[in-house]
Order: sequence, then C-alpha cells, then structure tokens
Amino acid sequence: MTIEQVGIVGAGTMGTGIALLSCLGRYATRIHDPDEAVLVGAQTVVGDALAEGEEKHWSQEEAEAASGRLRPADTLADLAGSDLIIEAAPENLELKRRLFAELAAVCGPETILATNTSSLRVADIAAGTAHPEAIIGMHFFNPPVRMKLVEVVATTASSPLALEAATGVARQMDRTPIQAKDSPGFIANRLARPFSLESLRMLADGVADAATIDRVVRIGGGFRMGPFELLDLIGLDVNLEVARSFYEQGGKPERWRPSPIQEEMVAAGRLGRKVGKGFYDYASGRHRERDPEMGIEGPTLDREELSRIDPAGPEILPRLLAQISNEAAFALEDEIGSPADMNTAMRLGFNWPLGPLEFTGLIGADRAVALLEEMRQRLGDAYLPAPRLTRG
Repeated sequence: MTIEQVGIVGAGTMGTGIALLSCLGRYATRIHDPDEAVLVGAQTVVGDALAEGEEKHWSQEEAEAASGRLRPADTLADLAGSDLIIEAAPENLELKRRLFAELAAVCGPETILATNTSSLRVADIAAGTAHPEAIIGMHFFNPPVRMKLVEVVATTASSPLALEAATGVARQMDRTPIQAKDSPGFIANRLARPFSLESLRMLADGVADAATIDRVVRIGGGFRMGPFELLDLIGLDVNLEVARSFYEQGGKPERWRPSPIQEEMVAAGRLGRKVGKGFYDYASGRHRERDPEMGIEGPTLDREELSRIDPAGPEILPRLLAQISNEAAFALEDEIGSPADMNTAMRLGFNWPLGPLEFTGLIGADRAVALLEEMRQRLGDAYLPAPRLTRG
C-alpha cells in the first residue's frame, strides 16, 4: 500500500511534532484542530522549526519543500483523501471513539486510522467502528522530532497491510518503528514501570533519600536522569494518573500499586518542575550540583564502586535492576513485543543506557531472583518473581 497523504488530527504538541516529521518525510500533510487559533499556531510552529533546523538537521531547500507540503484542514471532512490519518487528540476514550467514527465515515475503509494514544487500548478506541482492520496504534514519543521511537501497535483485528504501511511511514519519517501488542502501556511505558515505582518503594523503606537514589542511578547505572528527577520533569500528577491506569488495567498486581508517597505529594500540590517544587525545589534555578567525576563507567554492579557513590549504593542499584529484569520477564510472558524491540524501546524511548533484557544479563537471572525472593519475604508480593525469570 502506497502512502502519499497523511492527515493529522490534533494540533497540540504531539500533533504538531508529527506533522513536522510528516512534511520532512515527503508526505503531503493536512492538519486539523477544532480550535482555529491552535491550528494557525501549529503552522507557525512547524514553519519556525523548519527554519531553525536549517543547516543543522536539513538544508534550506528541504525546509522550503517540507513547509510547502503542510496545509490546514478546517474540518475532519477535509482529511478525506488521506491514505493515513494519525489522531493526536487528548487522552479521552469517548473523544477518540467519536473522532474515529467520524473519520471512518468521511474517509472510507481504504484509509488507515492510527491513534497516538499512550495509555488507552487501541481496541477500545476502535470499538464500534465499521472497519477495525484499518485501525492501529502509532505511538510517537515527546518531543517527536527528537525522539526516534515509534511503537506500531496491532490489535487482534488490525490488518497486516495497515501495520506494514505504518511501519514504512515511520521509517520514512526517519524514526525507528517497533511492533507492539495492544496491551497496557504497549512496550516502553510498561517496561518503565519499575524505574519509578521501585525507587518510590526504596524511598518509603528508608533505603536512601531521593537525591541519593538519583545520584546512584545516574553515576552507577549510567542513566541520564534519576527516577525522582524524571518524575518531577513529567509531573507527579501526570505520572500518578498513568500509575493508576496501569494498576487498574493490569488487574491490580501488587508490583504496579501506586505509591502512597506520590499520592500525598500530589494532594499537597508538589507536582514537580511545572509548579517549582516536587522532590526537588526549583525556586532557585538549578536543583542539584553536577555529579562528581568518580571514574565509574556505569552501568556497574561492582559493590566497591557503588559504595564510593554512597554507602546505600550496593542496595539501591541491584534492587532497581532486579525489578527491571522482573518486569521484562513478565512482559515476555505476555508477548508484548520481541526481545530486540523491548531493548530498542527503552534505549530510544527513555534513553536508557541498556535495554531491560541487557540489564537482566548484567545482574544475572539467578541474582535477580534471589534478591526478589529475599525482598518478597520482607516486603510482600510486589517482589513476586516472574516464572520466566526463575527459569533463567
């Protein structure tokens, strides 16, 4: 199937970023938003981004050609004739269902309809639509122009042709597509669960304070940001809603239970950077000093090196990696994606230094299981090992 015209529904941050990628990918691009001012603003944002990226990322000729490919669509009906439409509306199931029903009516069965949802099941969005085989997920990461990952999500009804076409579009947009099952959080957001949840449990258990956990994870683990810095950046309220959604959709497994600490902080209005205070205070600008040069090449589980970062280091990083390995094992059992795609998802979607299965290789399945069993005895079923992990 040949894709020549791409429609975008929603001209917010994600929709505008996807439109920019579409233009650069040499697709005729139509963008729609019900708010006329937002629609006009999106065209300005794309134009400015193309101009600012000249010479660094693309030539003046490429920028001018890409700019000429973008046109506004005043109504959904104006998207008729698109080969692929990517919906980037707010995360509201009823809104998305209504949009897909309207799009299916004006476009016909030959148009592929893709949702950029990050938290809703694609099958739930497609429910009641006349041609569910044409509906897939295309989950871009924020900001789209900088994040290379796209999760191409298949429902049980999605046609192979639609999935193949979307994968080709992602590649022509210079993204890296991976194939994901239509399950809670798809691949990347699910595999990221332990990074915040286990860190919050360590904080609650008194293993160390937030700044110490972050420092050990950065220096010893090789992560660009610690878990509490990341929570502050995302917004504690936003992350908490994601945590609640996972917990409910997954059948309330103990390892996905939202943290009481996060609940209390959100209730107190400590939402992170956007309000100036979360786990860190941002009122004075810089929230931490630069990490010292310690000659440690993370990720490492060397006890001596972790102890040099902090006395709690030998507990913090192995405990975190054991839970990362455990979630990866549960994900493999659920067949949410291939092992290679799981590693790619976390390297490109969250800038992890290693993929989760590579972390499993670092810590070793036997050590991970031993740690999990020991913590399960002390702390409960949040540490129940995945059967696949216990089998090595």
